[in-house]
Amino acid sequence: MQTIYDWLLEGDAWVQYRTRIDLLGEDAGLAVVRQARQSMLEHPKIKALVAELSDWPGAAITNHKNANLFIHKLSFLAEIGLTKNDPGIETITDRIFEHSSQNGPFQVLVNMPKAFGGTGQDCMAWTLCDTPLILYALLKFGYGEDQRVQAAAAFLSGLGRENGWPCTASPEIGKFHGPGQKSDPCPYANLIMLKALAQEKSLHDSTVCRGGIETQLSLWKERTVMHPYIFYMGTDFCKLKAPFVWYDLLHVLDVLSQFAWIKDDPRLQEMLDVLRTKEGTDQRFTPESVWMAWKDWDFGQKRESSRWLTFACLRILHRLEGS
Repeated sequence: MQTIYDWLLEGDAWVQYRTRIDLLGEDAGLAVVRQARQSMLEHPKIKALVAELSDWPGAAITNHKNANLFIHKLSFLAEIGLTKNDPGIETITDRIFEHSSQNGPFQVLVNMPKAFGGTGQDCMAWTLCDTPLILYALLKFGYGEDQRVQAAAAFLSGLGRENGWPCTASPEIGKFHGPGQKSDPCPYANLIMLKALAQEKSLHDSTVCRGGIETQLSLWKERTVMHPYIFYMGTDFCKLKAPFVWYDLLHVLDVLSQFAWIKDDPRLQEMLDVLRTKEGTDQRFTPESVWMAWKDWDFGQKRESSRWLTFACLRILHRLEGS
């Protein structure tokens, strides 16, 4: 493994930093770890993301799969390890906190077409395919004790059902509802709710997380016949892709691997087997699909192995196999 770790440590600062923390288990106080983190904060790409997000909430969301959306860039900054104490983050979170809904979830600027039951107008609102990502980022940034964050987490957790989280949106959007039955879970909403709640270890064994995880695993087992809200788990789903923007194999595995008690579940192991088939003989992984909004990053191409993608895959294997 040392060879692959050496290769990762030759990568971008965020790859170095997360490799040292998540794969090598190095203490955050070590000089080499602090140096990697500082280099990450000073990197032009990271500074550009932080500066861009200071204009939160940004353009209205019309398609949650758009990798250029602020919610996905915010999630990435949280993923690599920025916190509320880092330059520029408080400016962003102050803007986010300005848009706490009455019930707790954080709002974004959205525009749902009338054809889908929306108003066709820009408005501040939330849906379960955006607000969980904001909750995730705030928890990762270190706002877990903030009452506004706790209120959002409690409200959103309460929307979970026996079969996971449904397609749900705030009243401001109108009668919006995705292309599925109301009794169905929304696979993506279910995934990013688990992603957010995974950051609170006290919730890992909760009834609502257990329901969401069982739903996620069942969707994989029954993937040839179950396609709620037109979410499929076929060839495209299994293509390796970064960063985590939508509903795909790597995103699902990354979320589920944070719940230690399911690591021996055969359905999870089957997904893991698919991931293993994509590992090169040099233990590196190559993107099989890309988000063009991230084309300037090392994972924004399909020609050669990506250090960030490889790190993400190895972290999953590390969590589930301890190696």
